[in-house]
Amino acid sequence: MIEELFVEHIAAEFPHALTLQQREASRQIGAFLADPRSDRAFILRGYAGTGKTSLISAVVRVWRKLQRPVLLLAPTGRAAKVFSLHAGLPATTIHKAIYRQQTFKGEDTIFDRGWNGAKDALFIVDESSMIANQGGNSQFGTGQLLDDLVQFVYAGAGCKLLLVGDTAQLPPVGETESPALQPRTMERYGLHVRSYELTEVIRQARTSAVLSNATLLRQFISNLTNQHAHLVIQSADNPEEQGKIPSDALNEKGLPLIKVGTKTEVKIIPGEELIESLEQSYRNWGTDDTIIVTRTNKRANIFNNGVRARILDREDILCRGDLVMAVRNNYHWTALAQSQLPEGQQLPLSFIANGDSAEIVRYHNVHTMHGLQFADVTLRFADYDEIEIECRVILDTLQAEAPALTSEQQTQLYESVLSDYADIPNQRERMKAIRQDPYYNALQIKYAYAVTCHKAQGGQWHEVYVDQGYLPEDLDPLSYYRWLYTAFTRTTGHLYLVNWPQDQTYSPS
Repeated sequence: MIEELFVEHIAAEFPHALTLQQREASRQIGAFLADPRSDRAFILRGYAGTGKTSLISAVVRVWRKLQRPVLLLAPTGRAAKVFSLHAGLPATTIHKAIYRQQTFKGEDTIFDRGWNGAKDALFIVDESSMIANQGGNSQFGTGQLLDDLVQFVYAGAGCKLLLVGDTAQLPPVGETESPALQPRTMERYGLHVRSYELTEVIRQARTSAVLSNATLLRQFISNLTNQHAHLVIQSADNPEEQGKIPSDALNEKGLPLIKVGTKTEVKIIPGEELIESLEQSYRNWGTDDTIIVTRTNKRANIFNNGVRARILDREDILCRGDLVMAVRNNYHWTALAQSQLPEGQQLPLSFIANGDSAEIVRYHNVHTMHGLQFADVTLRFADYDEIEIECRVILDTLQAEAPALTSEQQTQLYESVLSDYADIPNQRERMKAIRQDPYYNALQIKYAYAVTCHKAQGGQWHEVYVDQGYLPEDLDPLSYYRWLYTAFTRTTGHLYLVNWPQDQTYSPS
């Protein structure tokens, strides 16, 4: 059968012997790809350490060897970069792939869903747990990203969609689950959906303290979401031994016990040792491969200010080389840059998205206007082919405890800019001028040495520092477990737990 042949192709491309689950997943993916009917979709779900990334990378290589078209997508620029590294094929963001800019000069920038000219192509979307389908931005298609993605893919002759993700990670903001990874959600589009979930941690990964912790957290998540009375997990010390979740996996407060130790890649960092440890991480891996993940913007601000002052010795509010992150979607500066390119040349990003990080290459013209402080900067986006974009930024958001400008500040900025165009009698022309005003469109930024977990999702760093801060008494356990799981699985190297309470950890004997 063709699916069995596909399994053998996958096995030849795989770095290790396929597990029974990986072999079955390969067989089902092969059956999906061999099905000539175009109303088919596949969802591959897999937990950390199950070989999901290696499997999907092998699928990409096999499909290309068969000379079949395959396109790789991800929700964010960083996620696309990570996907591309693993799969060995360029990946792009969903927005870049499916939307086309329609309007810029004199009007709001509008991106309509584009035309899918591909034929018999396989669209693979990694990190699909991040794809939202509510609360979208109406400047992009219908404002519902999952709806637009499905409509775009299946408008192409013979095209199919393969969604890849981890249901234990944080769902999109405002949603209780990840809609793109739910077969019942995808079936509402009239699709026949196959799905498979990898749950077995591969032998090569079982010695990892990061993955043994993530596996335990994932089981707690499953327990809460599926109401399983009896769960079976792989013992961290004896991979072959099966058993229920151990009764001592939680402390007296009901919080999970995290495996740490000097001989593991998971270590506790007391506050007094944090600066020295971060300095070592920056020396060995650079600021771009080191991240602090925390629970709130307020905590992120504290860490960002500490890193700049005590490690990077930066006193000015903005310096060349600073890492910054957009905290609100911005369409103006990419549209302006695109309009200045030769015809036919495309920027690698359609807009600067909330969560995109960049390096300050140059900055000048720091000044105050409309009650806020601004600067003109050149930003280099490492996740988008090192593209450089010139824009105006708001400096007040760098130190603000709020995630971005407050609604009051936003209103005040609008009204102040509006007064500059009071001499334009025609209201339509006046609104056009405001929408193109560089102050009204200034990019809102924060420092990017420390970020919230939602901002880190989809990315990978070698050195990951996790700060959970104060945990309230009414903490929602499911949200907390998902937060921990997502934060822990951002690392490709070392995981450092900052000021972690001793009663939440244990060291293997």
